[in-house]
Amino acid sequence: MIPSILPTYNRAPLNFVKGEGSWLIEEKGDRYLDLAAGIAVNSLGHAHPKLVDALTQQAQALWHTSNLYGIPKQQELADRLVAHTFADTVFFTNSGTESCELAVKMARKYFFEKGAPDKVDIIAFEGSFHGRSSAGIAAAGSEKMTKGFGPLLPGFHHVPFGDHDALHAAITDQTAAVIIEPVQGEGGIRPVPDHCLKGLRDLCDAHGILLIFDEVQCGVGRTGKLFAHEWAGIAPDIMMVAKGIGGGFPIGCVLATEDAASGMTAGSHGSTYGGNPLGCAVGCAVMDEIANDAFLQQVNDRANQLRQGLEGLVASHPDVFEGVQGRGLMLGLKCKAANTDVVAAGYANHVLTVPAGDNVVRLLPALTLTPEDASEALKRLDAAASQIS
Repeated sequence: MIPSILPTYNRAPLNFVKGEGSWLIEEKGDRYLDLAAGIAVNSLGHAHPKLVDALTQQAQALWHTSNLYGIPKQQELADRLVAHTFADTVFFTNSGTESCELAVKMARKYFFEKGAPDKVDIIAFEGSFHGRSSAGIAAAGSEKMTKGFGPLLPGFHHVPFGDHDALHAAITDQTAAVIIEPVQGEGGIRPVPDHCLKGLRDLCDAHGILLIFDEVQCGVGRTGKLFAHEWAGIAPDIMMVAKGIGGGFPIGCVLATEDAASGMTAGSHGSTYGGNPLGCAVGCAVMDEIANDAFLQQVNDRANQLRQGLEGLVASHPDVFEGVQGRGLMLGLKCKAANTDVVAAGYANHVLTVPAGDNVVRLLPALTLTPEDASEALKRLDAAASQIS
């Protein structure tokens, strides 16, 4: 008999009822150190007082009106994102998946309006993850994501991660855009080197095609910059954002230059809930905290502490781990043991991590992780590794 919740999740036997900072409390009262943060969502941890206050105040005033009318908090958040990024304009969604849908539509509409309706192809990379919609799974292209869901949305071409020759060969007269995560998340915490991002920007410019960054997981302070591509000193034409921008409240957005967004006119796209007052109030509070140099410096300080400790962990458990990869507080432990065994051993030691592709365990803690909690995390991960050894 099928359960009342569609059984598409392989859930851990844990039921959390409360959160405090980087800690989650299970219904039996046990405390777990959270290095998952809702899969890079709870950027300011659990029950951050400023987010609670922003949501409470907005909930007492107004929940929803739709985009038939102006939404002051939406305008405020859009203005902040434009002020802090490459973008000239923002469209608000409810998730990263919806952001992917619009990014694809925007790129194709751009060339249609430019008189090149055949330029519809989008180049993506093996190991990528862009959500679970029809466009998202077609962009990822892996059998795990696409099997049984055909026919797939056409026009996506996949090249191996890091294969420059294959990328150059894939560009044709029908190519509209390249889509890439500056740091692959689901694929195994694989950063794209800064010089490669710069080369990709140059390549797109040389061929007159659009560059789309998927910063759903790696954005909003996660790598120690407001957005990961800033480390390379370049900018995309279109960028997908979600997860951390809401700090736990479902909100996403697509950022774009004026030129890239020029085809998106009134009626060309929409969302009933996107940019609602509740989500945008929380998003503004998140930006208040994260979009400043002092906060981002703390992220980098904590990242350095955690990474140094993880390198020691790898050295102490060479039978369990191969190495550490990633950037900022988006870190991956490449495993020799099965990554699922490492995650399970973490549960036993009351520390939460996330499995990823390429036999990697993801560490995606709140950006507010304290030095003490980082030290405790390393102790618990060491205990988990010892349990496997």
